[in-house]
Amino acid sequence: MTDYSRRNFLQQSSMVFAASALGGAAGAFAATENKPVSANDKILIGAIGCGGMGRGDIDTFLRNPEVECPIICDIDDKMTAEAARLIEGRRGRAPEIVKDFRRVIERNDLDAILVATPDHWHALPTVYACQAGKDVYCEKPLGKTIDEGRAMVEAAKDNKRVVQMGTQWRSGEHYQEAIAFIHAGNLGKVRMVRTWAYLDWLGGIGTPPDSEPPEGVDYDMWLGPAPARPFNPNRFHFNFRWFWDYAGGLMTDWGVHLLNVCQWGMGYEMPKRVSSTGGKFALKDNSETPDTQAALYEFKDYMLIFEHQMVGGLGPGGQPHGMLFCGTEGTVIIREGGWEFIPEPKKKDLEPIKKENTADARPAHVRNFLDCMRTREAPIMNFEVGHFVSTVAHLGNLALRTGAEVHWDAEAERVTNNPEADALVGCPYRAPWTLPYSRRKA
Repeated sequence: MTDYSRRNFLQQSSMVFAASALGGAAGAFAATENKPVSANDKILIGAIGCGGMGRGDIDTFLRNPEVECPIICDIDDKMTAEAARLIEGRRGRAPEIVKDFRRVIERNDLDAILVATPDHWHALPTVYACQAGKDVYCEKPLGKTIDEGRAMVEAAKDNKRVVQMGTQWRSGEHYQEAIAFIHAGNLGKVRMVRTWAYLDWLGGIGTPPDSEPPEGVDYDMWLGPAPARPFNPNRFHFNFRWFWDYAGGLMTDWGVHLLNVCQWGMGYEMPKRVSSTGGKFALKDNSETPDTQAALYEFKDYMLIFEHQMVGGLGPGGQPHGMLFCGTEGTVIIREGGWEFIPEPKKKDLEPIKKENTADARPAHVRNFLDCMRTREAPIMNFEVGHFVSTVAHLGNLALRTGAEVHWDAEAERVTNNPEADALVGCPYRAPWTLPYSRRKA
């Protein structure tokens, strides 16, 4: 696919859901929650990953009366026990429990797979599920690396699967309303976009010693394709985010949410060059990813600044996170609880706008996926779009980790000026795991 045609596809994909969502997706969802469903209309999903995010996704899927979850998988018995109680409470029967995700994918009665694992386990279950003829809902970012994301895109295309990345803000009504306002030209020429995640609820994780894995945990399976390491409680469950073996820190954890909305507003275009700086300036623990980071993206006719920090929640305007679009006519600020338009002081004929909305966008995002499973249309956050925005976030980390600017060839998906950064586009897999569709064979 050429860069032009890919851009067109992404732009078209960005509008697939807008009309229905702005027309009241939440209301439509509520109206169907308790609707009786015939056996022929049931959708059976298998859940891989039953931690906090996985259980949240399972709960959201089960709000749709046609969904059943007959099998769940996690390497930790405690996580599957909690997920099983959730499912039994919602459906009156407990699911089958397994520790090897391949037992989920090989079941012939499943229509879709939910992948809510740590990032380093997103790619393989997704690729295998697509090859097995199952649709996939995968949490963000799409892969731990750019190469993994590309493999997931190709697996979905080759096997004609309906796939959705779990970036729920994309289905939020107030986000869609604000982006429509920007697309209508109300800001004039937008020349700078700024986005930030200042999260005071994320503090240090200490420096506990290595230890034996907890009882009921298959640690070798948890590591999977990642390098062999001694077990450390800080590298496990939620805190995996702060270690390069498994994830990309806040840049990919929150950056994918925020950069997704920014790219949606500005059009899906890859940056010409990326630079980034940051480090561990506030925390004293054994985490690896930065607690403070800023990335600068240069696009054809605008610039984008991404910032994050832990242990501090006062971002621009006192907001802990948000997105700011600066135009010649005024500025739009989008946050989780609403959006506003602030006219330039000299534009006396323009009126400010401020709208609040605290509705959870995840139910509409899951509903979009389920609807597309029936129509076979591309969901709002299909893997082409998910891979695009995940790549933009990954590029910020490539620049940070190499301490040098990154120039990106979007067609070849390689860094042209920085061999060290180009080597991080993919990653070697620990034997015996290998990644189908990889462009970066170890």
